[in-house]
Amino acid sequence: MVRPGDLGAGELEAWRELRAKSGAPANPFMEPEFTLAVGRVRSSARVAVVYEGAEPAAFFPYEKGKVGQGRAIGFGVSDCQGIVARPELALEQGELLRSCGLSSWEFDNLEAGQSLFAPDAAASYASFVIDVGAGYAAYETTLRQQSPKFFKTTTAKERRLGRQAGEVRFVFDERDPAALAQLMEWKSAQYRRTGRRDRFAQDWINTLVQQLAHTRAPGCSGLLSVLYVADQPVAAHFGLRSATALACWFPAYDPEFAKYSPGLVLHLRMAEAAAAEGIGMLDLGRGAAEYKDALKTGEIPVYEGASTRPGAGAVLHWIGREPSRRAHGFVRDRPRLAELAQRGLKQAGRLRGAGK
Repeated sequence: MVRPGDLGAGELEAWRELRAKSGAPANPFMEPEFTLAVGRVRSSARVAVVYEGAEPAAFFPYEKGKVGQGRAIGFGVSDCQGIVARPELALEQGELLRSCGLSSWEFDNLEAGQSLFAPDAAASYASFVIDVGAGYAAYETTLRQQSPKFFKTTTAKERRLGRQAGEVRFVFDERDPAALAQLMEWKSAQYRRTGRRDRFAQDWINTLVQQLAHTRAPGCSGLLSVLYVADQPVAAHFGLRSATALACWFPAYDPEFAKYSPGLVLHLRMAEAAAAEGIGMLDLGRGAAEYKDALKTGEIPVYEGASTRPGAGAVLHWIGREPSRRAHGFVRDRPRLAELAQRGLKQAGRLRGAGK
């Protein structure tokens, strides 16, 4: 068990090789660069390295809390979680948790195919994806077939934006730090407006995103994409990319341009540019949203839950998490209640904004 920054160059390369040979999608959250970045902003970050003989056979990144309660690395912002291991490795979950000093290990975006932890999943969710593996033209054809009104309306709004506000310009890989700062400002305002916890009010998330924006590695690179109108940013997205996948993370837009749907225009431009770069999939992440329904071509499952060992720590985890998770699931499975909850969040956001 080591801090991420204490991993040697050979171990990091072994991690990358194990992941490449796993056959799983090349999700950048599962690469060592993401864990290294979290390790620089979270003192609780650890990695368990499992050896077979003298060779690393598995890497298990986690964060360790009080009384041994553990979480997935970057819990709350990481969109893909699990262990990186040889497929044939015979590993016992209890032994792994015991060696890490963990009474429990909580996950909220467990990757499909993680057989060591999947039996402990309490709920499954759809992570919506855009498949551009056959090229953008093929994706556009799919959109025209499954959402003809959406595609026609969005492209018409883009043309109108250009006529009424100025020349529309898109940058797939923007390096201007001012553009990233603007995105984070928009996103914070969106969180507050919709009654949700402002992630960028937490220093460690702010710093993590700033670090990843400067990360350049084949399996995990920060990618900022910006839609400009007359050289003014109107929509932006920051995510992580590998050679073949783009993990969408933080999208936002300027509310003053809302009538033009700049966020949707941005995503179409991102899909086009990603296909040209050889990226075959854009992962929009879990969580229902109208824009995801309009853009998606499919979905992959992710899981939420916790693996535990018998003892007081497991009991504390259950008391602390399971009642709220069950309440959330109860509401989520009842559309009317979910709608009322959504309205309540927005009203709370408006009240919070009015009190400032």
